[in-house]
Amino acid sequence: MFYLGIDVGKRNHEAGLIDGTGKPIGKTLRFSNSKAGSEKLLVFLNQYDLTPDNTTVGLEATGHYWLSIFSFLHKLDFKTTVFNPLQSDALRHFYIRKTKTDTKDAYLIAQVIRIDTPDETPFIEEDLLRLRHLERLRYSFVDQSSELKNKVIALLDQVFPEYEEIFSDVFGRSSTELLLTSPLPEDLLDVDTQKLADLINRLSKGRFGKSRSLDKANQLHESAKNTFGIDVATDVFKLQIKLLLEQIKLIECHLKEIETIMIEISNRQEHYLTTITGISDITACVVLGEIGSIKRFERPEQLVAFAGLDASVHQSGDFNGSKTRLSKRGSPYLRRAIWQAAFVASFHDPALSVHYQRLRKRGKAHGTAVGAVARKLTHIIFAILRDQKPYEPRPNIE
Repeated sequence: MFYLGIDVGKRNHEAGLIDGTGKPIGKTLRFSNSKAGSEKLLVFLNQYDLTPDNTTVGLEATGHYWLSIFSFLHKLDFKTTVFNPLQSDALRHFYIRKTKTDTKDAYLIAQVIRIDTPDETPFIEEDLLRLRHLERLRYSFVDQSSELKNKVIALLDQVFPEYEEIFSDVFGRSSTELLLTSPLPEDLLDVDTQKLADLINRLSKGRFGKSRSLDKANQLHESAKNTFGIDVATDVFKLQIKLLLEQIKLIECHLKEIETIMIEISNRQEHYLTTITGISDITACVVLGEIGSIKRFERPEQLVAFAGLDASVHQSGDFNGSKTRLSKRGSPYLRRAIWQAAFVASFHDPALSVHYQRLRKRGKAHGTAVGAVARKLTHIIFAILRDQKPYEPRPNIE
């Protein structure tokens, strides 16, 4: 049996071949991450008569650069395993201590698959790959929007600090449209009270009603007259608020488009994830996109570790750390989605809320209890995806 390790890079990869005893065969092959590079690898495979029947391939999951070479090897029917770089790091450190000489990473990766004999990594379905890219782009836009909103609030705090007390949601439709036209106190004072009330009523599509819209208009005028905001360089503040709000509106349009496509793709999968309390259509998309095939995991504990929700215990000699923290390894996107779902489930799921309250009564902090619920939730997600059955809460859950 032969073991081919491939050290993945952005521009170039390096392949190293060893036999069943761990002895290197020939020299390593350096090939580019391109069509020409894949043809060079194919020549290498033929040179040593490597076939899917006599060769196992291992790749490190380095960023997203491994996907092209993984796809290429999958088409050739090679059994290929993609694993966490931490696995090869452990062996790499072992070799450094033993030999104190440089060892090619490609050979170390080959040694990992020879020693551990890990399962083959299932090829991710096209729809799941689509979801992964879309949900990660969505998170990027969500974070950008949050950052821009914080900047708008910081500007309002300087020129019109009283504004936030008038609208419960500064970035709601009515408030946003009003700020786009009249972001400064003097802008609002230039508008007649009744006209301002009519504007608010129209922007809210009648949700506020005429009476409440008039109250809002009076509040705005009163606050604008007595504002404690600064009155220097206000033209620049006005410009910044306008441009930032326009960016937020554009991002929100993009988010709607992305979410529509995500849900459409997700609905083509029979996943039953939305039967779990706290998991919305969007959260389900993130879970599916990040996990890919559930066949990658033999046990729910592996999925917990992949999400970085397992405990990181600090221990040295007779010392044991008193505080348990999440390892935060693995997929930050999956961890974020499950944590958000666990927060909802902690208060609304018939079974998980009992678990949360039980931990709180034992004196556990809110975050610790939610973390425990997140781990329970990950076990449930594993079972739902594995068994393809809807979630049925069991209040006596332990």
